Amino acid sequence: MKTAEKNDKQKAEDERTYKEFKDVVNMSASALEKWLKSDESKKVGWDSGDGESIGHKSGERIIDILHKKKSELTAADYKHMAKVHSYISRHLAQKPKDAIDSNWDYSLKNWGHDFSKK
Repeated sequence: MKTAEKNDKQKAEDERTYKEFKDVVNMSASALEKWLKSDESKKVGWDSGDGESIGHKSGERIIDILHKKKSELTAADYKHMAKVHSYISRHLAQKPKDAIDSNWDYSLKNWGHDFSKK
């Protein structure tokens, strides 16, 4: 494959990832920052090995991404954005009967998605 074709393909992939990320991350950077400081945020998720959950760390990374201009996003940012979209999509499919204020809801918020927002 020629370099120009590869770059066009990567640009298209990045654009799709960007749109999917924006479609599922419905919390602002400031709202997510405030949420991540809450006790509810810290009590859910799988421990990453250092006492902080994977979702909580992801939320911090999402804040960094939200603060960037689109032109400043790196390949690593796009990779994380794809991971965020995948996680939120899977998690939404597992919605419990009593979703609001549940661990399910709190975990989604750690990943930047507030289920109560329509």
